[in-house]
Amino acid sequence: MALYRARLKEFDDVLQHDIIDIKTLKNLAFNGIPDEQGRRSLSWKLLLNYLPPERVNWSLVLSRKRELYKQFIDEMIVMPGSKETDGDVTEADHPLNINPDSQWQAFFRDNEVLLQIDKDVRRLCPDISFFQQSTEFPCDQIVNSMGVKRLHSRVQRTILKSANVERKGLGVTKISLSIKKATEDYAPMPEGMEAHWEVVERILFLYAKLNPGQGYVQGMNEIIGPIYYTFASDPDIEFREHAEADCFFCFTNLMSEIRDFFIKTLDEADCGINNMMIKLSHKLKENDVDVWNRLQHLELRPQYYSFRWLTLMLSQEFPLPDVLRIWDSLFADENRFTFLIDICCAMIILLRLQLLTSDFPSNVKLLQNFPPMDIQIVLSKAVYISGKRD
Repeated sequence: MALYRARLKEFDDVLQHDIIDIKTLKNLAFNGIPDEQGRRSLSWKLLLNYLPPERVNWSLVLSRKRELYKQFIDEMIVMPGSKETDGDVTEADHPLNINPDSQWQAFFRDNEVLLQIDKDVRRLCPDISFFQQSTEFPCDQIVNSMGVKRLHSRVQRTILKSANVERKGLGVTKISLSIKKATEDYAPMPEGMEAHWEVVERILFLYAKLNPGQGYVQGMNEIIGPIYYTFASDPDIEFREHAEADCFFCFTNLMSEIRDFFIKTLDEADCGINNMMIKLSHKLKENDVDVWNRLQHLELRPQYYSFRWLTLMLSQEFPLPDVLRIWDSLFADENRFTFLIDICCAMIILLRLQLLTSDFPSNVKLLQNFPPMDIQIVLSKAVYISGKRD
């Protein structure tokens, strides 16, 4: 307990300075950020370059970003014709207008993207009830619009399709679907209220609108979920109130670093996901040639299991508390995606006994469904492996 209190004091000493020493913060955060008193929430905002190191500038940065996010909602979540004032909303534009610049055409295109987002956010962290619960701070512009601006009302569905992202062969994405009925827990909240998954849906929709070259890609919901959960659980009421806006900008900053993983045309590029899987294979060969040889003999390629690991930053392989702990290290590491490879390599090596004695089907199943394990064991092994980096 004394050691833990000393660790809390180390974080507090860093976070309370007028100018945050980011290098020192990264060194501390790499070994895990304490959950108490919003330390993780604040540290992530700094590590994801949302807040500047100078504390005196925080208030101005936050107020500007949060106001900008409100503008995004006002300008991008609208019904075509809702701003017409002459009484005839179809005179200049109408639902059958085939002009590519038509607001209605954009509305229908957006709804195609929104349908996928809506399905995905209703699957966020199903092992906990957080995302089905109502937020303390619903967006007034949305929840008091008589349903006009509620995004979920734009898509209708009687079933949800749960999807796992897999990679079958280089450059080919396969989505394996299983059907599950929509439960009442994921039902939208009544007027004046909204669930956390509805907030995440709005963030992802706005991100897709603002990044048309990339748009929304399945799996982004798994990236944003842990960030939003961390911010919306902050004990500081002001940070909780603005969790949506803060999450949007932190998610945007993170996606600027990993967006290449979600763009198929970059699969074969140095920054693409295939190169990451090749690096993982080389890392495994360097650290456990017996396991590497076994997987090669079985023709068990990294894309059969590690595509999801790398693309989603292990967010689907571990329980949420463990994901948060992993991301502490990833966000704090200067070579964060090299360390991600180290973690994935550690996961494989820790299963070496099973992998060396099992056949192809058993090993694929094992790697695609990583067994429960103390996350500190995984991270300690990854740190050992990372020590061998040039």
